[in-house]
Amino acid sequence: MSLIKDVTAEINASLKAGDKLRTSTLRLLLSALKNKEIELRRTLEDGEAHQVVSTLIRQRHESIEQFEKGGRADLAEKEAREIEILKPFLPPQMSEEEITGLVKKAAEEAGASTMKDMGKLMKILMPRVKGKADGKVVNEIVRKVLGG
Repeated sequence: MSLIKDVTAEINASLKAGDKLRTSTLRLLLSALKNKEIELRRTLEDGEAHQVVSTLIRQRHESIEQFEKGGRADLAEKEAREIEILKPFLPPQMSEEEITGLVKKAAEEAGASTMKDMGKLMKILMPRVKGKADGKVVNEIVRKVLGG
C-alpha cells in the first residue's frame, strides 16, 4: 500500500476519533505528498515519499528551535507532537553503530582519511542512508571518523 493511501486511512481514523491536531498534521502530510507528485508528474516512489516526511520533520525541528528562542513553549510543544505523529511514516532509523560501520566502509572505498575528503565520502554515503538516517547525525559521525 502506498504512503498516500496509508495517510488517507489515518486521516479518516483521526477524524472519527476527533483528534484535531493529528488530522491537521496528516492533512498537511497528504498535501505535501500530492504536491510532490504534481511536481514530478508521476507517482512517488517509497524513497521519495519518505524524503517528503523527513523534510516535514526537519522543518518541525527548526521551528521548535525558533519557538524556544522566542519563549513560546506552547508552540514548541505543538511542533513536537506533530513530529511524533509524522515519525511512524518513516522507515526505521539506523543506529549510530550501523551508520559508523557504513561510514568506515565508504571511507575505505573512497580512500578518505582526512577532512579534505569529507565531500567525496558524503557523496558516496548519503544515497546509502537516504531516509534511514538524519543527515546531521551522519555528518557528525563522518567528522568523528575523519578526525575533524
